[in-house]
Amino acid sequence: MAQFFAIHPETPQLRLIHRTVEIIHNGGVIVYPTDSSYAIACHIGDKQALDKVRRIRQLDDKHNFTLVCKDLAQVSNFTKISNDAFRLIKTLTPGPFTFILDATREVPRRLQHPKKKTIGIRIPSHPVVQLLVNQLDEPLFSSTLILPGDSEALTDPYEIRVRLEHELDLIIDAGIIEFEPTTVIGFSSNGPEIIRQGKGIATMLNN
Repeated sequence: MAQFFAIHPETPQLRLIHRTVEIIHNGGVIVYPTDSSYAIACHIGDKQALDKVRRIRQLDDKHNFTLVCKDLAQVSNFTKISNDAFRLIKTLTPGPFTFILDATREVPRRLQHPKKKTIGIRIPSHPVVQLLVNQLDEPLFSSTLILPGDSEALTDPYEIRVRLEHELDLIIDAGIIEFEPTTVIGFSSNGPEIIRQGKGIATMLNN
């Protein structure tokens, strides 16, 4: 049975954030708010929790997973980031963007794309997740909360509770969050390109 924390979306209660960190470290799978949707997450190094996320979302090993990071220094530990990519990410974050980068050895292979050896990276602007990853002090393994058969992420934490309270360890209620997909940016020899246009606007790439 999932615990249910009502955390203020603008001024998160540090006490509840600390309890959330404990749940993650103890192998918990949580639902938490971002600047584009609710998402499901667990500890980066916990295989059992990762398998639970895959099962809840019914994902295969070809799915592109994401690491939610607190800052660019943390991103640099887990990805091979060029100077150009560094500057672009610094300009666009925190915000509703996902960047696809080559993973370093710090990223468990089971989290990487099996062929491309890439990983998605996010630095969201939502105050709850910002405080959470700062207190966790390591990336949060994450995936948008789109359930099997649905085309969009769940928006209402009470609906999430009804549908998933027996599957999760914690649901964070930060109010209704309407689903707007992140803008996905990839990097190749030709430079950065928008793979999916979403909520984030990168005017320097739209010309």
